[in-house]
Amino acid sequence: MITGASGQLGMALQEVMPHFPALAPEFFTSSQLDITDADSLSAQLSDCTGGWCINCAAFTAVDQAETEERRAFEVNAMGPELLAGWCRRQGIRLVHISSDYVYHNDRNRPLREDDETHPRGVYARSKLAGDEAVLRVYPEGSLVLRTSWLYSVHGHNFVKTMMRLGAERSELRVVSDQVGTLTYAPDLAIGICRMITAVASGLPFAGGIFHFSNEGVTSWYDVAHAVMRLSGLSCRVQPIDTAEYPTPADRPLYSVMSKRRWKETYDQQIPHWRDSLEACLKRLGQEA
Repeated sequence: MITGASGQLGMALQEVMPHFPALAPEFFTSSQLDITDADSLSAQLSDCTGGWCINCAAFTAVDQAETEERRAFEVNAMGPELLAGWCRRQGIRLVHISSDYVYHNDRNRPLREDDETHPRGVYARSKLAGDEAVLRVYPEGSLVLRTSWLYSVHGHNFVKTMMRLGAERSELRVVSDQVGTLTYAPDLAIGICRMITAVASGLPFAGGIFHFSNEGVTSWYDVAHAVMRLSGLSCRVQPIDTAEYPTPADRPLYSVMSKRRWKETYDQQIPHWRDSLEACLKRLGQEA
């Protein structure tokens, strides 16, 4: 079963799961299932018989969270805790999607799962609280999967915004000192499905914290520049510092994550961010 099915990852899972015939998913949008309501969980999931739950439900409006702290913690912390408890009672494994924002530790090397966390801002603190709750309530059956810079052909994201603004303007100013890696939602969805299929085929389940993002290292400026070039847009992109583009919530300056544990544990290769970006832009061009 998949919660938050109308989000970017939820939509991607809906698209890729038909290619995994052993999986028989049930999708729940946030309007169909409120993970912050214990009664809603019991009522909506009472007939579910699957062996896995993928929690894609989240409050992801990073800046908005600064003024809606209570709601952010309800969705990102209390909801996952309730869901983990329900999964434990039912004997269902839980894949909980989390964020690179929890680290913010100013290290200048790929982040590892056991690195210290220093969340800054409401969104980051709420996501870390959710991770900790899930692993406290259901440590033997939960996998916390931290990702970064998620984008797809669906919803609102940086790539689609750059395409729109690039077609409207002659020049854009984009921060160049925030370094990380894009995550193409279909790549993450495929990775999760391959993991579940492998475990169903006999590979031992390994829970705890894992990382997943596309391979490579980039900045928001580099991504914007690549979007213009690959889309054939003439808009110029000028690099600026984060200080020149203040936002209510702090963004991590470095959030490149090591995926070694995921790749070695579940025997997977992950596409490079440029290859996936090109595939996404091609799709967006076809749908325009």
